[in-house]
Amino acid sequence: MAAVRSAEDDNEECAMTGMTVGFIGLGAMGQGMAASLLRAGHRLLVWNRSPEPVAALVAQGADAAGRLADVFAAEAVVSMLADDRAVEQLLLDPTLLAGAKAAVHLNMATVSIALAERAETMHTEHSMGYVAAPVLGRPQVAAAGELNILAAGAETALAKAAPLLSAMGRRTWHFGTRASHANAAKISVNFLIACAIESMAEACSLAESHGVRPTDLVEMLSGTLFPGPIYSGYGAMVAERRYEPAGFRLPLGLKDVDLALTAGAAANVPLPFGSVLRDAFLDALAHGDGDKDWVAVAAVARRRAGLPA
Repeated sequence: MAAVRSAEDDNEECAMTGMTVGFIGLGAMGQGMAASLLRAGHRLLVWNRSPEPVAALVAQGADAAGRLADVFAAEAVVSMLADDRAVEQLLLDPTLLAGAKAAVHLNMATVSIALAERAETMHTEHSMGYVAAPVLGRPQVAAAGELNILAAGAETALAKAAPLLSAMGRRTWHFGTRASHANAAKISVNFLIACAIESMAEACSLAESHGVRPTDLVEMLSGTLFPGPIYSGYGAMVAERRYEPAGFRLPLGLKDVDLALTAGAAANVPLPFGSVLRDAFLDALAHGDGDKDWVAVAAVARRRAGLPA
């Protein structure tokens, strides 16, 4: 598994030969990714269901697209939508794809394996390259152009997408020529992060119930056994009960756990802890935490332990 050329190399090339890129989906992640493309010298045509993010990108130099068809008339299309339903409704329209002029579409959302396979087939039928390129990183990482990107697709499509991927990310990890492989990898990663959040929440609840400060526990863990951004970043949020602002909303966490369970069932892979996670996320939603970060699932472990929320 190899990375694409360095971001520095590709960004220098893009500054001279910027592409016309259509960008769909300007949520918390999409805004930063689109801004990174602008900084790299690409001409950007943006579309979003709500107008405010479009206006913000126009102020930075992008152009607003009146229709999705206008976006697909660009040289390349990048989309960052919330879920399968949004991608299905907006982008997998045979009429839209039949009239498209774009050479490649980069779908950077975390979607199901089944949708990835269907999307790749439909794009191939309309002679358009399709690259699945879900990302690792929160909004501030996207805004800095420092995402890790998990990419898969036909080699020709990946080659066309390479300058755009380098503009948005620190490194691109290749997972082969079948687009769905990138989505399988991303679903597995998010499942692992959800497991880590839940285990940290339970460990912190256990320690606190015996008089240990959770912040002390997490500081020790992230400085010894579990270094890295998951335990230091999410661990601190768990220990401090810091669930806002939401960098990744709790309903999206539930969506990703469900994606993992569905993918597991399709391949006869048991994920017993996935059922525990799903119930914990549903519990958090039932208690009104839907607008909080997905780390707010830690409040469920606290309630189970009889600790104050």
